[in-house]
Amino acid sequence: MNLGSALHNLWISTGLVNFEVGQVIMILVGCLLIYLAISKKFEPLLLLPIGFGGILANIPLAGIAEHTGFIGMIYGVGIDTGIFPLLIFMGVGAMTDFGPLLANPKTALLGAAAQFGIFTTLLGALALGTLPMFDFNLADAAAIGIIGGADGPTSIFLASQLSPRLLGAIAVAAYSYMALVPIIQPPIMKLLTTKEERSIKMEQLRPVSKKEKIIFPIAVLGICIILLPSATPLIGMLMFGNLLKESMVTDRLSNAAQNELMNIVTILLGLTVGSKLQADKFLNFETLGILILGLIAFSIGTATGVLLAKLMNKLSKKHPINPLIGAAGVSAVPMAARVANKVGKEANPQNYLLMHAMGPNVAGVIGSAVAAGVLLSIVPVMMGG
Repeated sequence: MNLGSALHNLWISTGLVNFEVGQVIMILVGCLLIYLAISKKFEPLLLLPIGFGGILANIPLAGIAEHTGFIGMIYGVGIDTGIFPLLIFMGVGAMTDFGPLLANPKTALLGAAAQFGIFTTLLGALALGTLPMFDFNLADAAAIGIIGGADGPTSIFLASQLSPRLLGAIAVAAYSYMALVPIIQPPIMKLLTTKEERSIKMEQLRPVSKKEKIIFPIAVLGICIILLPSATPLIGMLMFGNLLKESMVTDRLSNAAQNELMNIVTILLGLTVGSKLQADKFLNFETLGILILGLIAFSIGTATGVLLAKLMNKLSKKHPINPLIGAAGVSAVPMAARVANKVGKEANPQNYLLMHAMGPNVAGVIGSAVAAGVLLSIVPVMMGG
């Protein structure tokens, strides 16, 4: 082979020759996610690896996100099998204090109300499926609807079971909306509440005993086993992680779940989710539909939580409830609770809602897992029938 042929082969193997317009667009999207993570600090632990994974996935000829590429292999081991979401849930459980929920159990209703967006969006996805450019069946619609819970691991787990072909777009939508909680939620919260309502100060929560905190994860798991075994993988790992924390005798295991294990899985999960930003798979009508439906689901979940909190405040004569904490019912922990606290302080600088908002926030984590379990139980049966 002469020098001219060698140089020609080198030239045609460069990115400059092989880049396609779609790849350039998705690389720019990846750069945007990295910018939001670094400059705006929107969930940087999620958006930075997702954005970088998106860039890697769109490098021409590299094949990084294919089955034989290194991210593709990680995806097969952790996402296709559903292992990563379960490990994330264990870490979340180890980092979660269910004390605010135990101190004010009625806030669990707000976590349940925020899941309303899941089921309304399921119907919306089915309606879109009647259009020629969309091919959403019941299983696809259920997997799309779970985005409304604002729970990335649950979205990945359910999509891997019901709709693997849409898993990438669903995961990207779920994690993106989780990261954008500070942008999406405040306008909805302010639209549905008055300044007087946002200024409501809530009473200090009662202390919760160690015994209550130890009994809680065991009791929740027992109820789940009896009533909804299909939700046991998610609920079980969440409660196991929490029991490691609250037992106070397994500090090494609890610390490992909160730190080393959680950090490693978060890195790998972010890269693999980002790898699904491949231009040929992402730039299509179905993905656009999923992004729109996911935003609708998240918005409805936020709105129903706020509206139920308003109703509870009207009915509660002795103990006022700030409606803002209802928005924390979506399970973007702890970002949604922080946003509720921030909006509350804007209306009343003496207002401290963080711990009150953590009650519905952690209830939302359980609620989204329960919703996933319900869908896992009924959708396959309905599809089979």
